[in-house]
Amino acid sequence: MFTPGNVLSWATFFPVIGSALIVVLLAAKFFLRLDKKLVDDGSRWIALVTSALSFAAAIAAWRMYDPSATGVQLVQHFTWIRAFNIEFYFGVDGISISMVLLSGLISFIATIASMPWWSGKKDAEMAGMVDDGHDDPHHPKHFSVRMVPGYMAMLLLLQTGMMGTFVALDMFLFYVFWEIMLLPMYFLIGIWGGPRKEYAAIKFFLYTLAGSVLMLLAIIGIYYNSAPAQLADGSWSSGHTFNLIELAKQGAAGQFRNAAPILGFSFAKIVFIGLFIGFAIKIPMFPFHTWLPDAHVEAPTPISVILAGVLLKMGIYGILRFNYGILPDATAWAAGAIAVFGVINIIYAAFVCLAQKDLKKLIAYSSVSHMGFSLLGMAAMTPQGISGAVLNLFTHGIISPMLFLIVGVIYDRAHHREIEKFGGLAQELPEYSAIMGLAFFASLGLPGLAGFISEFTVFSGAFPVFTTYTIISATSVILTAAYYLWAIHRMFLGKLNPVYKGYPDLNWRERMALYPLAVICIYLGFYPQAILGVINPALHALIQNIKPL
Repeated sequence: MFTPGNVLSWATFFPVIGSALIVVLLAAKFFLRLDKKLVDDGSRWIALVTSALSFAAAIAAWRMYDPSATGVQLVQHFTWIRAFNIEFYFGVDGISISMVLLSGLISFIATIASMPWWSGKKDAEMAGMVDDGHDDPHHPKHFSVRMVPGYMAMLLLLQTGMMGTFVALDMFLFYVFWEIMLLPMYFLIGIWGGPRKEYAAIKFFLYTLAGSVLMLLAIIGIYYNSAPAQLADGSWSSGHTFNLIELAKQGAAGQFRNAAPILGFSFAKIVFIGLFIGFAIKIPMFPFHTWLPDAHVEAPTPISVILAGVLLKMGIYGILRFNYGILPDATAWAAGAIAVFGVINIIYAAFVCLAQKDLKKLIAYSSVSHMGFSLLGMAAMTPQGISGAVLNLFTHGIISPMLFLIVGVIYDRAHHREIEKFGGLAQELPEYSAIMGLAFFASLGLPGLAGFISEFTVFSGAFPVFTTYTIISATSVILTAAYYLWAIHRMFLGKLNPVYKGYPDLNWRERMALYPLAVICIYLGFYPQAILGVINPALHALIQNIKPL
């Protein structure tokens, strides 16, 4: 079924096919008067199956990819809109294939977490889909009962947007997939979120849209300053190109170095800044980070899983693919500033974590801090630094979904997330406490777990270039340990709060989502070469073209 010429298309379009089937099922409900439960259950199973198929295609792509070969692989390439030399161009290198695998895995786990049996009650609706009379709008069973098919369709559409962003090698196609993610995420937070869902959804939408406008202007600028390139059919374009591979070659050859200035400033620098801000909003980077805590706190657990596990990684990926790939000279010019922003992310967000009382908000800010490590490693532009930056994307993409799933588990039982209200949970929920301890220690960088090697690689790569910044950033390890150990002490140690007596431990449905992530977390802690061996050749080729402007 899967071949090198179609596997990326299957991985990308299986979810949107499922979304279309759900729309057809929903239409049949109205025209054929189908039973609501039948339509709701059908929507869930369509979502689960198509998400699983997309993940299977991602695994197949990972197995087909040859790290020893140069250039992009698993290519699907043909001319799409000839008038503008827009191409349907799918392909992966070592950077993107790791993100394809991560996206497929996390999307599938988020779909599992969206099933009605996530809460462990056979007849319960999906978290975010039950109306059983609860007055608290943030109670896990007080969400909109109106649109189970709508939730599933939006979730699948979001998955297609994420996967397409990682495999698109045409700027126009990349932008289409980037924008596809915006509306599903807006509705998933705005309809199925918590008490302040409208505020969080609008804030997310406006921040992301502002970044998208800057990206679009920069993309248009690059297009009109590009040279002709060979198209998929072998002919040469009469004008300009959106082809990312050709643009990277032109950028390395200095095509944009002498482009006409914009408002008296260097074209390359202005376009770099526009792209960088657009992607930095998604990371999110200080000072564009304020949308993230609100979005995480208000989003349903499965959407927080996707947001932390995949969406935040797209900002770093975009910078590597566009800024570093097409504008290597401007990248060298901006490296120092990128390092400063990385250090601010790391330290500022770590201090904010120390002040948090809401467990979900603490984990949200910890994501901001951990994305700073990728910024610092990228800025160093050493083989170790940039390898650590991308490895950090993958390891954080495993650890942070674990953390948000764990928050969802306890919230489903206690109906709150206030750290200081818990106590002694290890006595009543030993398995839950163990898995949370694993996730906490992985996030703070304990040796033997996934988080350690990525941080170590970033520090070792950044130290020769940004010694002071690296030393400052290393203090975050102490801060991270402080806020995680504080949470562990308040939640799991000491005397058991009688309120939580009799709470059930993890059920098998919750284990289905958490245990695979835990196994991967331990595996990468001992064998990070599984990822480094794939990403390193592409990253080393990328930084060879970067020269001072």
